[in-house]
Amino acid sequence: MSTRMYRWGVTEQTDPVAEIADALARLRVAGRPGGPPWAGRGPWDLGPRGGPHHGHEHHPHPPHGGPLGRGIARLRLLEALARAGAPQSVGALAEALGVDQPRASRLVQAAVQMGLARREADPADARRTLVALTDEGRVIVDRSRGARAGAVEQALDGFTPAERAQLAALLTRLADAWPR
Repeated sequence: MSTRMYRWGVTEQTDPVAEIADALARLRVAGRPGGPPWAGRGPWDLGPRGGPHHGHEHHPHPPHGGPLGRGIARLRLLEALARAGAPQSVGALAEALGVDQPRASRLVQAAVQMGLARREADPADARRTLVALTDEGRVIVDRSRGARAGAVEQALDGFTPAERAQLAALLTRLADAWPR
């Protein structure tokens, strides 16, 4: 554990492993869509015949599986809902994920069908719907965070407590400053 001091004098006990895991997750999402901000057009933008890429319908690989289907994008959606701590609009989720609104809407629809999220009316404006994390979705997020924290803990095995705290502070600072 380390202590974080805020400008206004309040201190908070922090767990460097959790901070590092969170910063790494935020950096993974940063800069989307289209890849990292330093990347221009690259070979990933081309289809199988060298022309524009129009999707993955023609690739020879089997579909991604696992308990979440095409899991990484859906897990990022669940993580964004959990991080927000309150129901979110599809537009807010799209911004948090770095995807366009139609893509976020498809991710939400799939998560709702799987019982990982639910739609609810916005109490401030009944014409809008918000997306909330279900208990099943929370279990998936907690399991993922536990696995990520375990991997970070293992990677930090040779670090001193001071080095862990320093790495956590630097990665958090980098994630906060990363261009969106």
